[in-house]
Amino acid sequence: MHTVFATHSVDNQPPPFGTHNLWDDDAALREAVCREGGEAFSIRLAEYGALAGGRLLYLADDAHRDRPRLLAYDAYGRRQDRVEFHPAYHEVMGAAIQHGVAGLSWTQPGPGAHVARAALSFLHYQAEPGSSCPLTMTHAAVPVLQQVPALREWADKAAAPYYDARCVSITHKQGITLGMGMTEKQGGSDVRSNSTRATPLAADGEYTLIGHKWFFSAPMSDGFLVLAQAPAGVTCFLLPRWQPDGHVNALRILRLKDKQGDWSNASSEVEFENAWAFRIGDEGRGVATILQMVMFTRLDCMLGSAGLMRMAVRRVLHHIGHRSAFGKRLIEQPLMRNVVADLVLESEAATALALRVAGAVDRAAYDPHAAALARVATAIGKFWVCKRASTVAAEAQECCGGIGYIEESQMPRLFRQSPLNAIWEGCSNIQCLDVLRALSREPETLHALRSELEQAKGVDAYFDAAFETGMAMLAEPVDPADARRLVERLALLLQGATLLRANNPLATHWCVSRLAAAHSASFGTLASKASMDAALARGGA
Repeated sequence: MHTVFATHSVDNQPPPFGTHNLWDDDAALREAVCREGGEAFSIRLAEYGALAGGRLLYLADDAHRDRPRLLAYDAYGRRQDRVEFHPAYHEVMGAAIQHGVAGLSWTQPGPGAHVARAALSFLHYQAEPGSSCPLTMTHAAVPVLQQVPALREWADKAAAPYYDARCVSITHKQGITLGMGMTEKQGGSDVRSNSTRATPLAADGEYTLIGHKWFFSAPMSDGFLVLAQAPAGVTCFLLPRWQPDGHVNALRILRLKDKQGDWSNASSEVEFENAWAFRIGDEGRGVATILQMVMFTRLDCMLGSAGLMRMAVRRVLHHIGHRSAFGKRLIEQPLMRNVVADLVLESEAATALALRVAGAVDRAAYDPHAAALARVATAIGKFWVCKRASTVAAEAQECCGGIGYIEESQMPRLFRQSPLNAIWEGCSNIQCLDVLRALSREPETLHALRSELEQAKGVDAYFDAAFETGMAMLAEPVDPADARRLVERLALLLQGATLLRANNPLATHWCVSRLAAAHSASFGTLASKASMDAALARGGA
């Protein structure tokens, strides 16, 4: 007689997360895109929402599990400086570029194009955030390259919807990707202290570079925007992988960084050994040239963090909708409802603000108010939304309990990724000091910010009171040591104003939870059952 032991019966566990259309089931994103002028691209966004919430989400597992590897030499000892990726990474990159994540703004210019590309970036980050790094840099570099007639081919191919991973000259490619190399050991965010040296050659605009870059992003790209010290000062250059004569450029990859997260993407440390480069802009104007990219890269940091929050909330809602404890599903437990509703509110406001800034960027070329608002709101939003991402990721992970600590749940990946956008493209202190500079040196930014906030007055008493407090803070000189307190207040006001002006169904719930004097710092401290019910319904519970 044999005794049968059924020890592996699995119950009271959620089913697999499955596939989702990340566009169709995100009311906050759809409404924001429509509000900011991108409605004409809705079909395209729905198509990418299905791809990002399906095939790309599956591919991301392999792209992160099998990290990039540096192949510095071939079998015979020849230097090759090549980075090898899992095929899943290349498929993700190909899909993103084909659908316009890196180039839609430039290939289909017109009203709403930047908004639609922002939404594509938001969707993509939820599926595979590591690849967002080269996609963002490629997108942001295009308008800089377009200003140099000799680099027009580079600009056109960077915007083109074609991905080609081969390490060959761009003359053999329809589409290319671009990276950046600004950071050096001694400087960090202080790029004016760069020590890389640029020596002019006989041909106009051509230089050789000698130096060391401590963080060199996406080293597999076809070209890189870098800063170096030319005779007249810090200057911006395009450094290609291949020289015009057909030889591989003297770019030596020393190592790939062993990073906390962002595992699917390669970041490196490199040396230039008289590498050939072409000047972009005038000598001594390198920082000003690079700043033309900053609004786009910072916007993508904000979009990425907002997208990460949205995916974290999705995962939590899926988990608590199926898991039971103490006789009830978790979604029915009052305290859990409070916590997750609070997370939904945070995600909603992050999405609204990120797309509002994208709308300002979209109209900046012809609307002075939008241009001034984009200038200051990008830094404000980048500071706050990216800062909040880690808090949201940690709370969401905790909501899932022990399962949230297991790699297959995706929650550890989201948590590891969450600090990145607060560090990249200028850490939080840099953003806050930049806001102070803009408000003090560019009066139009202060006028645009005040106008943006004033248009939301008269709807919510908590917002109105917070507005007066914020304006009083702006009326006095701000000590740089107090910059974070001011910028946090401005970020909350911008989020509240965006929600109120949009007649968002969660606007008043958000204002009482974030702007009231009794506001608590931790999630799960909403005081109103109505707020909880409204937020959970909006989130898709």
